[in-house]
Amino acid sequence: MIDLSVNLNKIALIRNSREGNFPDVVAHGRICLETGAQGITVHPRPDQRHIRPGDVRDLARLCAGHDGIEFNVEGNPFAGPQGDYPGLMPLVLETAPDQCTLVPDSNDQLTSDHGFDLKRDGSRLEPIIRQLRDANIRVSLFMDPDLEQISLARDVGADRIELYTGPYAEAVAKQNDQLEAIFAAHCAAAEHARTLGLGINAGHDLNLINLPRYRTLPGLQEVSIGHALTVDALNMGLANAVSAYLNCLSGK
Repeated sequence: MIDLSVNLNKIALIRNSREGNFPDVVAHGRICLETGAQGITVHPRPDQRHIRPGDVRDLARLCAGHDGIEFNVEGNPFAGPQGDYPGLMPLVLETAPDQCTLVPDSNDQLTSDHGFDLKRDGSRLEPIIRQLRDANIRVSLFMDPDLEQISLARDVGADRIELYTGPYAEAVAKQNDQLEAIFAAHCAAAEHARTLGLGINAGHDLNLINLPRYRTLPGLQEVSIGHALTVDALNMGLANAVSAYLNCLSGK
């Protein structure tokens, strides 16, 4: 079974367009869990364009109240305090999620669009990863399907990798001639990660069209999906959208 972790960033983005707490991020997280999602993902950024520190705290409590549910907080580990954003690491250590996915995005990026270069950042990440693991938080690194880089992910102490699936999703959407090569590279990356003892997650632009094939990736354990699931929820309702993704992952 491949776990579905629902990313609630876009629910928070809609809420932040007006004053107040509508839509309620926690209430929508509860719907996802009650429908069968195995986890919740958030990516708090320093500019608080969507998920805010208070959301992370509230969702940590929500997930802790459900047996077998995992809370995943992702973000740039080098992001420091900004206003009432305390920095990613203090927020993660305070809320103690089950998993922290470290992502190399800058403050001005619209969305994550590449994996870590561990030749450059590995030495900076090692003490951060050690600190998270000492706090019993599983560490996943956002990675491109590069075998050398995945080996370095093991060397710096990561528990899992999250394969960046943006190029795969784009190739499926355009049905271009790179699709087979891209998918083969992801399969090779997954197999390599397995030989190293790394767990395998995936995420970015996965949807009901490209997910049926991607779910066959060797050893895939978890996908985090937010944007496409939120768009589908507008068309079919949130509970129905979560069910559709769960059915897709189970091959129904």
